[in-house]
Amino acid sequence: MMTDVIVVGGGPAGLTAGLYLARAGRSVLVLEESTPGGQINFSPLVENYPGLPRVAGSELGDTLAQQAQDLGAQLEYESVTAVIPLEDGFQVDTDCGSHTCKGLILATGVRHRPLGLPGEEDLVGQGISYCAVCDGPFCKGKPVAVVGGGDTALQDALFLAQLCPQVTLIHRRDQFRGAQRLVDQVKACPNIQCLMDSTVEALDQADGQLTGVEVKNKMTGETTTLAVENLFVAVGQQPQNQLFADLVELDGAGYIRSSDCRTSRPGVYAAGDCRTKSVRQLTTAVSDGTVAALLFLEET
Repeated sequence: MMTDVIVVGGGPAGLTAGLYLARAGRSVLVLEESTPGGQINFSPLVENYPGLPRVAGSELGDTLAQQAQDLGAQLEYESVTAVIPLEDGFQVDTDCGSHTCKGLILATGVRHRPLGLPGEEDLVGQGISYCAVCDGPFCKGKPVAVVGGGDTALQDALFLAQLCPQVTLIHRRDQFRGAQRLVDQVKACPNIQCLMDSTVEALDQADGQLTGVEVKNKMTGETTTLAVENLFVAVGQQPQNQLFADLVELDGAGYIRSSDCRTSRPGVYAAGDCRTKSVRQLTTAVSDGTVAALLFLEET
């Protein structure tokens, strides 16, 4: 039986789309490859979601998923491997089988960008982490380093400073790019050391475990070694849309080109961080999910 809509991605955008579609009486299948909630799972505390002054990101993700399911959306944990256009809709292949639908909402979000250093991939889980909330508690009582200069890096440093005696924040520019409130908190924190105009040049390891980080000051050319067993990488994100390159138009960075959540292919909509947009926030992701769902209802 053909489903009305398949939503690829179970983050705030995808779950909101599923919620609206199910509430409108449409059959909807949300496909999520890991954990519902997307990037908000990496936020220990969400303070900027209207109506919820303070809520853990993982709790908000679980609540969104449960709300969508309570209203009739079906949530399955499957990884999409292909999308094939049909005369009357689309076939979505996954690692668990195939599904067909009349409309498609792509809400695949983004993933953490790696540093691209030799040995980095092998050290993931062995000292390299992209989620301070997930792995920070394992570092309690140990010195750690964070690389990045945006909101995520600043938040990670502040979170880790509650657990670790010394946090070294490495940033390649002379000024942070994050919110001034976070910058002020970082600078006021006594156990956060900031290394500006600096880059991570190499990763030291022994027996498959990170043992240190080689940091180079771009202004002086001096290289120093930080004796840390844990490095948290927060240098940006990248979209996960390669699978859809033949289905819809992508921009040069890999984001889905969209106009008000419409893509280049009729019947396919994009919502959340995966699409071209000027602002990527939790609230704008939820907004996109709403818009994409309502567009499908209006246009089919």
